[in-house]
Amino acid sequence: MNIIIVDDDSLVAGALKTILEINEDVKVLATGSDGKEACELYRKYQPDILLMDIRMKNMSGLEASTIILQEFPHAKILLLTTFSDDEYIIKALRLGAKGYLLKQDYTSILPALRAVFYGQTVFGTEIVSRIPKLLQASAVFDYSAYDINERELEIIELIAKGYSNKEIASELFLSEGTVRNYLSSILDKLQLRDRTQVAVFYYQHKNTDAK
Repeated sequence: MNIIIVDDDSLVAGALKTILEINEDVKVLATGSDGKEACELYRKYQPDILLMDIRMKNMSGLEASTIILQEFPHAKILLLTTFSDDEYIIKALRLGAKGYLLKQDYTSILPALRAVFYGQTVFGTEIVSRIPKLLQASAVFDYSAYDINERELEIIELIAKGYSNKEIASELFLSEGTVRNYLSSILDKLQLRDRTQVAVFYYQHKNTDAK
């Protein structure tokens, strides 16, 4: 698992590198100190995961994430910060970051990196509990305007509840292949990147009258 660490505190970056490289499956390719350097290092190394702070001088982690994900849509970025700021959480979700963890929850960093490496999206427990409330919206939303049918809406709702494809298949009496096909269709219709963004989209429009 090849990683780049970017943090404007060189002591933090160095400490993380030391802690993570104790594990044989982790290799830190480089460290950086701001968002601009993160972009340069990502282009050079294209790591499995970019572990990056949010608040940094010159260019923030969110700004760097936007640039990197535009150039590399499948980039896996795990944001690490001391700030549990609602606005940051929302932006991280909408950008398509693969995780948002608080630095003080340091014991979760390695498990989170491994989860992201294997395709999962990880948000700290404190953050996950706040996401639905943060993303609720009061405006009426019509899913049919996106050509989303009733079955697809059922799947969207289950994704938002955290169901896996296997669990959705069991719940709706479908095959996993059929669920994957529905998910591909949903992503295409809503112009979203992955199932995390589907959940975000759902919670943004949860307080609606029309479906």
